[in-house]
Amino acid sequence: MSSPHLAPPLDVELRPGRTPLLPVEPTSDAAGWTAQHRDGLRGVVAQHGAVLVRGLGLRDAAEAAAVFQHLGLGLMAEREAFAPRQTYVEGVYSSTKWPANQPMCMHHELSYTLEVPSLMLFACITPPAAGGATGVADSTAVMNQLPPDLVQRFAREGWMLVRNYNDEIGASYADAFGTDDRGAVEAYCAANAIAVEWRPDGGLRTRQRRHALVGHPVTGQACWFNQIAFLNEWTMDPDVHEYLVEAYGADNLPFTTCFGNGEPVGADVVELLNQVYEANTLREPWQAGDLLLVDNVRTAHSREPYEGAREVVVGMSAPLRMPVPGAVR
Repeated sequence: MSSPHLAPPLDVELRPGRTPLLPVEPTSDAAGWTAQHRDGLRGVVAQHGAVLVRGLGLRDAAEAAAVFQHLGLGLMAEREAFAPRQTYVEGVYSSTKWPANQPMCMHHELSYTLEVPSLMLFACITPPAAGGATGVADSTAVMNQLPPDLVQRFAREGWMLVRNYNDEIGASYADAFGTDDRGAVEAYCAANAIAVEWRPDGGLRTRQRRHALVGHPVTGQACWFNQIAFLNEWTMDPDVHEYLVEAYGADNLPFTTCFGNGEPVGADVVELLNQVYEANTLREPWQAGDLLLVDNVRTAHSREPYEGAREVVVGMSAPLRMPVPGAVR
C-alpha cells in the first residue's frame, strides 16, 4: 500500500518535435509544490533530458528563485561569462544579453569551464510576442548523427575556446572573472587550465582546451558536450562578423573556437553542427509562469530570435567538476 505522504507520479506528455510537457494544476504555492515533487521532477529530467512544467504561474524573479532553491540541488555563481546578465539574487540571473533578432544556437551552459552546472533551470516571467522559444536537443543523438571521423577527432583532441577581452564589446575580463586585479585573474586562470596573454593595449587573450565529449555523471553515456558551434566566429551574423573583423582584426574577435590542437574550426563544420542540432531540436513556445528544467550534460539548449519583451530567469544548479584534457601549449 502506498503512503499517503508520497507525491503522486508526474504524467509527462510526449509529442513529436515538442519539448516534454508536464501540465500541473494551478497553485498559489509554487515553491511548496516544487519541494513536494522534487524527486519526481528529478526523475522526469533523468528520463527525458528536459521537461517544461506548465501551470505553476511563476510571477517574478523572487518566486522563480524560491522554486529553484526548493529543488535542493544548490545554485551556482556564474564565472567566465561571455555576455552580461542581471543578477536577481545569488545564483539567479536574467537571460544572457543577446540581440533579440539573433539566435543563440545550441550549446551546453558553461561547457568551457571546469565546474559546470549539471542542471539548468529557466522560468518564464514574460513571454515574447513572437518567437523566443528555448529549444532543447539530445546530445547523444546529435553526436551519433555527426560524421564519425569528426567525432573521433574531437574525442582525441578536445576543443579550444579563444577569447579576446576588451572594454568595448562583450564581457570585459572584470565581468568574466569578477575582478579587475590582474594577479587575481592570473591565479584563477592558472587554477582552471586557462592560458593567459596580456595584450599591449591592455586587453586580455585567453585559450582553454576542454573535452568535447564527456560521460554522463549518472549513466556514463557518452555525450557531445561543448560550445564549439555557439562560440565560433562563423555562427555570428555575417554583417556582425564583417564589422568585427574590420574593427578588431581576424585574430582579435571576442571569441572563436578551434580544434584542440589550435586549428580553426571552419564554417563548413559549424554549418554541419547547426544543421544536426536543428534536426534534433524540440521546442515549445513559452507561456507566462512556465518552468523548464534541462539536464545540461545530456541536453543542449538554444534561444530563438524573438519580438517584444521577453523575461526568462535562469538558475544553474548541481555543480559538476570536469576533468582537464591537458595543458594548452
